[in-house]
Amino acid sequence: MTYEETKIERIRPQQFHATVGLEDWRVLGEGACAYFRTGTFAVGAEFVRAISEMPGVGADHPDVDVRQEGVTVRLIKVTDDYYGLTERHVELALQISAVARTLDITADPSAVQTVQVTVDALAAPDVVAFWRALLGYQDRANSPEDLIDPHRRGAPFYFQQMDAPRPQRNRLHVDVWVPYDQAEARIAAALAAGGRLVNDADAPSNWVLADPEGNEACIGVAGPPEPTTARP
Repeated sequence: MTYEETKIERIRPQQFHATVGLEDWRVLGEGACAYFRTGTFAVGAEFVRAISEMPGVGADHPDVDVRQEGVTVRLIKVTDDYYGLTERHVELALQISAVARTLDITADPSAVQTVQVTVDALAAPDVVAFWRALLGYQDRANSPEDLIDPHRRGAPFYFQQMDAPRPQRNRLHVDVWVPYDQAEARIAAALAAGGRLVNDADAPSNWVLADPEGNEACIGVAGPPEPTTARP
């Protein structure tokens, strides 16, 4: 396989997680993410500069969020027909983690998450059109049911097609994507704070919770690793 073919080969979250050396990273609903505790803005800026100087990084332009306490890096391919991970992201993640070690920066995989807003819709095209205009969002990989912030900062919106009205339950809820090894603790915290478990039929990839007044939210996990498929 040539380098060009490898660079664009699509992979699943399980493949990413099963790769040895990617312990700093977790795949969430919006790509592979890592959080590096830099401690100061200056160290964070130095880290980002070092990432920008990695060979070939420009073509894949990782999303980077620099804050006083740390730096969040996200890897995802965004094209007209694909929104996800590629083999190239495996290479980039390994290189970025290596840069962090060189600068003595520690990763904290438990600190990453992404949030998505889900809207139940009977006339989905009409509802999507309204939210697209209101938010200034765009379609995700030509999907008729997904909208994303073109600047990739705001939470994505997903529109769930309904066959009949559902007045007895909320029509809009939040999906919280957490690392596969943090879901149990996050659910326990939500239950301890007064929530209740509504549905775990899709566990261990998704759980439906509700607050004390019945408003629902989901905890989602993307591709926990399978030890038998680990690769060097």
